[in-house]
Amino acid sequence: MSVFGKLFGAEAGKAGKGGPTPQEAIQRLRDTEEMLSKKQEFLEKKIEQELTAAKKHGTKNKRAALQALKRKKRYEKQLAQIDGTLSTIEFQREALENANTNTEVLKNMGYAAKAMKAAHDNMDIDKVDELMQDIADQQELAEEISTAISKPVGFGEEFDEDELMAELEELEQEELDKNLLEISGPETVPLPNVPSISLPSKPTKKKEEEDDDMKELENWAGSM
Repeated sequence: MSVFGKLFGAEAGKAGKGGPTPQEAIQRLRDTEEMLSKKQEFLEKKIEQELTAAKKHGTKNKRAALQALKRKKRYEKQLAQIDGTLSTIEFQREALENANTNTEVLKNMGYAAKAMKAAHDNMDIDKVDELMQDIADQQELAEEISTAISKPVGFGEEFDEDELMAELEELEQEELDKNLLEISGPETVPLPNVPSISLPSKPTKKKEEEDDDMKELENWAGSM
């Protein structure tokens, strides 16, 4: 039997015999702490009451004052005992809570270990190595295929760069000559001759009109 089986098997056996579970024990300890805390409050009030009674009687009734102080001492003793008991119970409860936490942690770790074992049952380290090697081989093959595909097909011939540049310059010169020929035209068109007779200008016509006006004015003055 494994360690986890022994541990949890023993716990199951105890629970089957009627033993309390950790949760039940922790709850009972908390209930006891609550009860003792209430007892503490009660004793503290009683101590205050007895102290007040002792002060009240004072020297007037020494017997009653002494009895009150005695009861006060008993209550204080009980209160001190309860303080010690509470400390012990608190320590026991914390230890039990820690043990319960550890038990749950170990139980979960046991479940995880079983699940991991079940997951690895169908795995063979040799097969895993073979699979990883196959994956690496396929990746290498894929890279080779990608490299082969990316190479141009049918353009393996080598050409002289100088020869290609000379041919390109020749084509450019032919294109330039063609453009110049289109701009100048195939034949030279003769321009029209300049007329030899000078044309009358606008100021001469205006002067003739002024002379006519003067003649008309002189004829009108002579008739008067």
